[in-house]
Amino acid sequence: MWLQRDISLRPRPRGFHLVTGEVLDAVPELGHVRVGLLHLLLQHTSASLTLNENASPDVRVDMETWVNAAVPEGFAWTHTLEGPDDMPAHVKSSLMGATLTLPLRDGRPVLGTWQGIYLCEHRDHGGPRTLTLTVNGDDA
Repeated sequence: MWLQRDISLRPRPRGFHLVTGEVLDAVPELGHVRVGLLHLLLQHTSASLTLNENASPDVRVDMETWVNAAVPEGFAWTHTLEGPDDMPAHVKSSLMGATLTLPLRDGRPVLGTWQGIYLCEHRDHGGPRTLTLTVNGDDA
């Protein structure tokens, strides 16, 4: 089985946002996959995807605090035409990555107890974000 679909995630403010449910709801066909892979590609250069804790909102706050300290807006960036948050957003996206590949088993992604999919919005006003979801697997 192969399936590919683009989905649009609603605009979010800068920060780390748990989107696991939104992503999985967009591919109800996963319920028919016995074993396979779900690949996610975020089609943007100023946001990223990561897998991390899905329980405590403090983790998302701490992740945002750390990434802003590691890649500050106040650095002497050359690319500044799109605002002070743009070039730092590109660096954060490259560091964190724009893809995730998750194993599928019995209709669900194989995630640890406390793992969830994050959209990491690195711009103040990034707008809607497009994800390409690709499923490859054996039907149940």
